[in-house]
Amino acid sequence: MAEKKANAPDLAEIRTRIDDIDAKIQALISERARFAQAVGESKGKLVSAVDYYRPEREADVLRRVLERNEGPLRDEEMLRLFREIMSACLAQQEPLKVGFLGPEGTFTQTAVYKHLGHSVRALPFHTIDEVFHEVESGAADFGVVPIENSTEGSVNNTLDMFLTSPLKIAGEIELRIEQHLLGKMKSLADIQRVCAHEQSLAQCRGYIREYMPHVELIGMSSNAAGARRARDEDGTAAIGPDVAADVYDLNILVSNIEDRADNATRFLVIGRKLLAASGDDRTTIMVSTDDTAGGAGVLHDLLSPLAEHGVSMTRIESRPSGRKNWDYVFFIDLEGHAEESPVKEALAELEKRSSLFRILGAYPRAII
Repeated sequence: MAEKKANAPDLAEIRTRIDDIDAKIQALISERARFAQAVGESKGKLVSAVDYYRPEREADVLRRVLERNEGPLRDEEMLRLFREIMSACLAQQEPLKVGFLGPEGTFTQTAVYKHLGHSVRALPFHTIDEVFHEVESGAADFGVVPIENSTEGSVNNTLDMFLTSPLKIAGEIELRIEQHLLGKMKSLADIQRVCAHEQSLAQCRGYIREYMPHVELIGMSSNAAGARRARDEDGTAAIGPDVAADVYDLNILVSNIEDRADNATRFLVIGRKLLAASGDDRTTIMVSTDDTAGGAGVLHDLLSPLAEHGVSMTRIESRPSGRKNWDYVFFIDLEGHAEESPVKEALAELEKRSSLFRILGAYPRAII
């Protein structure tokens, strides 16, 4: 038997230290939960979870987590741990109700849990319109909907809902789209067909062509529908996120089979209130003039206050206004918060030049 190396740490002693640290961590988490409970009680027993949840405060806490992190855990792992702690503390009295574009097992559900933790009550809805309406009615505290994909572009249905909805943007989530091969079988040789949304099949076509050239590809209404079929049908595999494997009790046969590693989707968190500044924010506005068909000169004049005040515009999209033919509204993302300089002054001037002007939200920028 090989002799123990000189000065090597004793395994029993290491385990004893880990047990001691675990006890301290647990005690501190319990202490934090009691303070979170006291915050809720200070605002009144009848106040619901949405009334004492502060996204701007949470964003500030998570940024400080990043600043303190010195490893060995990655930033993403440290953030995930703290998000879950905050989610559990908030849910002590009443969990947040969060509507999302379903069904269960979609990337939108993954975005919900990434941003708000697993202690929320996630409510799947069939359409983006339903998510908006449920938040408007108060049946859901917040909603999560896709707004753009790095390869497919904007989600027009989400943009169009803001034309008539009073809701505000309360946050954004950036999610790398990781496509996994899912199924009940243990070997790729047992796969006869792959069922998934057409976009997912297209995003994984290179892997499928190389490793499963003879399988049948079947387009579905959603990856979740494909996962349900893989659960219920022998020889069928699916493509989707790891949450789909959990929901439909499937094995992850192969991870990350997408052809492009940089594929990502941005989601919006929608709520009923404008937020205070968090220190690192984005503002989204909807704006139009009486002559949007007048060409680039009209748009240049409309947006000139942004350049004059040094406000960075990170995204602009146009959509038909619905008021008359060839009339458009512009959705614009800006760096900074609507109530802070220089954005505040630029928006005041821009509003004077507009026939339609709305601040859709001023919210914390996505944290990883």
